[in-house]
Amino acid sequence: VCDSYTFKGKMYNCIDKIKYLVSSLKSVEKVIIVKYRDVGRIEFDNSVYWDEIPATEKQITFEQMDFGDPLYIMFSSGTTGKPKSIVHSVGGTLIQHVKELGFHCDLSQNEKILYYTTCGWMMWNWLLSGLYFKSTIVLYEGSPFFPKIDSLIDLVDKNKINIFGTSAKYIAHLLSSNVNIKDSYKLDDLRSILSTGSALTPEDFDYVYNKMKSDVQLSSISGGTDIISCFALGNPVLKVRRGELQCVGLGMNVFSYSPEGNSIKNQKGELVCTSPFPSMPIYFWKDCNNLKYQNAYFNKYQNVWTHGDFIEIKDDGGVVIYGRSDATLNPGGVRIGTAEIYSAISAIPYIDDSIAVNSLDEDSYILFVKTSLGKELESEHLENIRTSIKENLSPKHLPSKIVQVSDIPYTVNGKKTEIAVRKTLLGESLDNIDSLSNPECLKDFKIDT
Repeated sequence: VCDSYTFKGKMYNCIDKIKYLVSSLKSVEKVIIVKYRDVGRIEFDNSVYWDEIPATEKQITFEQMDFGDPLYIMFSSGTTGKPKSIVHSVGGTLIQHVKELGFHCDLSQNEKILYYTTCGWMMWNWLLSGLYFKSTIVLYEGSPFFPKIDSLIDLVDKNKINIFGTSAKYIAHLLSSNVNIKDSYKLDDLRSILSTGSALTPEDFDYVYNKMKSDVQLSSISGGTDIISCFALGNPVLKVRRGELQCVGLGMNVFSYSPEGNSIKNQKGELVCTSPFPSMPIYFWKDCNNLKYQNAYFNKYQNVWTHGDFIEIKDDGGVVIYGRSDATLNPGGVRIGTAEIYSAISAIPYIDDSIAVNSLDEDSYILFVKTSLGKELESEHLENIRTSIKENLSPKHLPSKIVQVSDIPYTVNGKKTEIAVRKTLLGESLDNIDSLSNPECLKDFKIDT
């Protein structure tokens, strides 16, 4: 454990949280404490400070593990139900990460990689596998916008980072703030930007190439905690296409399925993987007879992994992610991915963020928007939003209602969560509200529909 951490220039003490965890875990044999700041000493019968462990000249013994032995328990976010306790294997995780970092990212031992991530996000585990290539991992603690909005970019430039990973939310924030990175930084060593957490909009691509760096490979990547890796991601030998993920992952038999279970091209459908892959979970912790495992991934199409994303696969192999399929909008029986709506209004200057969910009758949807106006939306603003949706999509894509809110709910890992809004509309409680970084904003979504 670490005794403290910093965020936005403030120090946060973890001592009480550590005491609670230790008292709750009866099987703990030893607690090793890293002293990060001077916050006072923690005393446990079974604790020792890292810097007080005696140095030893004994050779460290490494135990040979089997390929299928358990490595991590990864917990899903918990916004759609109780968190899944997903157990990943030693060999499956490593071979999948080596494939993605080595082939899809072209990482080498003389390079530096930074992925801005919390330790609770699977991208942390993914980043650590970069050590396989003897590359240098650069870590960052705290807010990426403190003490200035381009603090993280400054770190990338000064440390000559070659591969920089972040979230779509981070890029969207720079875009909405109109930060011109090119004016202040050359980023000569940066050759690749990775983004995940949600789909990048076409406007995000425009921003990166117009305001950050014109000769960089922008790779939108998508997978999840469930597979501790990606289904679709970048490719250093393919073109970058605006609004698309470059390709399906090597060895991943990924398709877009119709409701009837047929593979479709150039149409929106369910993301499925029809063949086993190395980083499939080996089981869920304490899941009797693998029932939760089967229901999570194999309940829709027999013996076919269904991931829960709404996607389109192009004839040229490019992939478009439209959001979670369980958050798909259905106005008038037309299936619409939420990412389509967000992209359609992203160019409106006073729209900071948005989220769309089906209304209670599920024959229409409600669009919630966060604005920079500092005042209530007026009729001209509402009409502007509707016109943008109509022109960029179609009249069938128009919401039944547009509601202004103070903030949009995100998980602690930076993922927009339509399910939390939907449950709030229905008057249901969330199973794991701690998974949200800003749960207080949900009060704005308790509206009459």
